Amino acid sequence: MKVYHSIKDFTEKDQCTILTIGTFDGVHLGHQKIIQRLKRIKAEENGKTAILTFFPHPRRVLDHENEIKMLTTIDEKIDLLDKLGLDFLIIEPFTKEFSDLPAREFVKNLLVDQLKIKILVIGYDHQFGKNREGDYEQMKVFGEEFGFRLEKIPVHDFENVAVSSTQIRKALKNGNIEKANQYLGYEYFLTGEVIKGQGLGKKISYPTINIHISEDYKLIPKTGVYTVKTHIGKKIVFGIMNIGYRPTVDGKYQTIEVHLLDFNADLYGENIRIQMMKRIREEKKFESLEALTKQIRKDEQTARDWLGLKLIS
Repeated sequence: MKVYHSIKDFTEKDQCTILTIGTFDGVHLGHQKIIQRLKRIKAEENGKTAILTFFPHPRRVLDHENEIKMLTTIDEKIDLLDKLGLDFLIIEPFTKEFSDLPAREFVKNLLVDQLKIKILVIGYDHQFGKNREGDYEQMKVFGEEFGFRLEKIPVHDFENVAVSSTQIRKALKNGNIEKANQYLGYEYFLTGEVIKGQGLGKKISYPTINIHISEDYKLIPKTGVYTVKTHIGKKIVFGIMNIGYRPTVDGKYQTIEVHLLDFNADLYGENIRIQMMKRIREEKKFESLEALTKQIRKDEQTARDWLGLKLIS
């Protein structure tokens, strides 16, 4: 998949583009259904599949009081879309000025003249242009005027999938990782750099790796303890992860710490991906480090039982 970071940088001048437009946050099952439709059209027609998306998310630009968190960072989104077999991804920087483009100018100057669209696939409720003045009926008029075919994904197709990014965000904020994973079609993940912590884990014989996520717009699920897996090189390593404020030791800020099962290596400075599988319990304050250690031992056993992993003595 070839990635362009602006519509104006799209240089495939001779292409007949089969395009869809959207934020595609999370690249969940509903998004995947749209992409499957693009690929079926490609098999029937001459052309190349493309997604036009935006960064930052329009709601973060237009509604400053709405601190909406994203299911995917821009790099994570690129990686997920790349695995789905698209030809092109165009990421348009979203600004207030861009949002003020009239619908006709957006379609003619950008979609038709620049992206060379042959077929445009949009959802039943898609709106575009300044003040979201354009809709499906308006786009049909533009299609006839500028010579591209318009395909609408009907409402019942979305209802059959019954999933949205909003639903997934809600599930994650409630700690319902399994429901979120069901909607996504894959395990929700966090990507970050391994940094030095305070070394508390080593003191209680449960060393952890601390994860720093630089993108402040990434949604971190509800605090608590989770069963997770991570990819380290070509090796999959399971573990238990705590998201929280470490109340037992009067922590002042949120941390993301992972105890890796049956694995020990220096990972400082590594960028790793943690896939979240199942929530074990709420974060809580314990009376002592001894009580905390006893609970972590129970958490490990819970994770091992669920994963089918034996405890190595």
